[in-house]
Amino acid sequence: MKLIRIKLLFLLFICNSAYSQILTDSNLPIVIINTDGGVTIPDSPHVLASMKIILRGDGLRNYLTDKDSAQYLNYDGRINIEIRGSSSQSVAKKQFGLTTLKADNITNRNEKLLGLPSDNDWILNGFAFEPSLIRDYTNYNLARRIGQYASRTVYCEVVINGSYNGLYLLEEKVKQGSDRVDVTKIEKSDNNYPNLTGGYITKSDKTTGGDPVAWTTSSNIGVNDVVFIHELPKPGNVTATQTSYIKNEFEKLSYAAGKSNSDIENGFTSIIDVPSFIDFMLINEYAANADAYQFSTYYHKDRNGKLRAGPIWDLNLTYGYDLSIWGFDRSKYNTWQFANGDNNGPRFWKDLFANSRYRCYLSRRLNQLTQPGQALNQSVVESFIDSTVTTIREASVREQDRWGTVPNLDNEINKIREFIPKRISWMKTQLGSDSDCSNIELPSLAITKIMYNPATSIGFPDADKLEFIEITNTGDKTVNLSGLYFAGTGFVYQFPSWSVINPGTAIYLAGNADSFRAKYGVTPFGQFTRNLNAAGEKLVLADAWGNVIDQVKYSNDPPWPDADGNGKYLALADPLSDNSLGENWSAVGDQIVGVIDVNPEQLVRTYPSPVSGNLAIETSGMKCRIELFDLNGRLIHKKDIDGDTYIIDMTTFSEGIYLLRVNTGGKTFVRKIIKI
Repeated sequence: MKLIRIKLLFLLFICNSAYSQILTDSNLPIVIINTDGGVTIPDSPHVLASMKIILRGDGLRNYLTDKDSAQYLNYDGRINIEIRGSSSQSVAKKQFGLTTLKADNITNRNEKLLGLPSDNDWILNGFAFEPSLIRDYTNYNLARRIGQYASRTVYCEVVINGSYNGLYLLEEKVKQGSDRVDVTKIEKSDNNYPNLTGGYITKSDKTTGGDPVAWTTSSNIGVNDVVFIHELPKPGNVTATQTSYIKNEFEKLSYAAGKSNSDIENGFTSIIDVPSFIDFMLINEYAANADAYQFSTYYHKDRNGKLRAGPIWDLNLTYGYDLSIWGFDRSKYNTWQFANGDNNGPRFWKDLFANSRYRCYLSRRLNQLTQPGQALNQSVVESFIDSTVTTIREASVREQDRWGTVPNLDNEINKIREFIPKRISWMKTQLGSDSDCSNIELPSLAITKIMYNPATSIGFPDADKLEFIEITNTGDKTVNLSGLYFAGTGFVYQFPSWSVINPGTAIYLAGNADSFRAKYGVTPFGQFTRNLNAAGEKLVLADAWGNVIDQVKYSNDPPWPDADGNGKYLALADPLSDNSLGENWSAVGDQIVGVIDVNPEQLVRTYPSPVSGNLAIETSGMKCRIELFDLNGRLIHKKDIDGDTYIIDMTTFSEGIYLLRVNTGGKTFVRKIIKI
């Protein structure tokens, strides 16, 4: 018996030595992980380890022997690490989640691993069930190329406790952050409007990860209930009020989509950021993702912003590949994945698609992105795939030697190349013409002033409160602002219904209405959420369907003039000039000039619409009397208010239409309130 044990130990030593000798150098970064005491990495809890990442530079080879050369180390420090994933845990090669730590083994340490934006939460994707090794990498890159955030990724080879563990994809974990999902970080105390409105990151997924279920809803085929799980706030921190709020947003979407209600006041266009849903659906359908909508499906919502779909995640069962080992065959070129008979997801996806106008915009977006030179064009995607295969070909041989997961890389790649043109052709045939939404008349509005980094002063020590933008009506017609909003996250603002801007006049949106009024002697039209980025960002003014009315990507670098913290703001010299060009702007002093269009009716905002719980009324600091009537003219609520936000609890009121009368400055106007 003792002899047998010695032989087994010797064989184990030989195998481990063989695996460690598989890798001596690579064209890819090399990640070396050594757990404390050499313990095996578990599913949970995480264990402490040391990690080194060898990276000599772009285009240079990396050598395992460089592990002790500081000049070649991209990272050299502590981490904690655990196995991650759900069904992927059934395969021999595991994938991992890790956190970079300071030397105290407790405090998170933000690092720019392999050139990715600084953070501390990372994933080593092991390509479970994926013999091409490129599906996740390709899809994440395509999503970013069409303008949506998706996890940034870098290929690397990994050695764990002296044993070669194969080819991996280092990628960002989906989480809140300015360089990841850019929404406000909601706190446990944020249970009242407007803070209650965000930010949220929510996903529909499997429950095998151990996270508690927030709520469930029926799928669009009536089986396989869809499970929703909190990502932000964390399940351990979320309050019942927060769960109720975000669940209600999804229920409003389901109700409106089920009624095919696309009205800009109370339809699904008032609830969701349509372009994000279009792009999410497009990437998942383009790739024929068998898990789309049901699992690994993320949504996010910024404070005071619309519900957005994404980011995309876990797109390995795509381009015709599915879990055939378990009898699945769902990723087909001629099947919509929201109707694949299994993982169909919530019914609102199918209902959105059934809306002819939504489908028209989906068709228009597909046609745009498959044009020559565009991100989803067949030749462009094939070129990207070829480049990716060149990058990983050398490592794929070692991957096959270690795990046997890549029996024929070229054959797997050819399957993807053959799938894409058939998929594009089928989708275009099914979607039909986009003529009904291709020539949309848009209002003549332009962003003409931007105060993005005000100077501090004794009177205004909190300079961020002095931020503002100006929007000018450059046309000769009054513009109805109903449904207009700033798309994306970060800078958030939605225009109230029934508000207008007259020809040749301008309106101001301020970071803080009171500070703006005190500084400039002008009452702003509205107050936006969060702050403008001092380093520059893209501002996108869009209509309810996401048609871009105007967009400016300002910067604090030349040729943009210097308005960075020096008391000046950016001003467009000619409102009719191209405001995308820095040379058309100037930096001017802090006096507001121009024709300002202020209507007291425009300074009051009510949300959400329709409402089932709390109705928020924002008054931009004005004193006013509000009165709520039912359709029979009965007064059911009255209040004199002198603040920015007032809440009416609508839960005890019956469903139907109510009228909100606002009296301010000697003027009276009425808003329609829909209770559901």
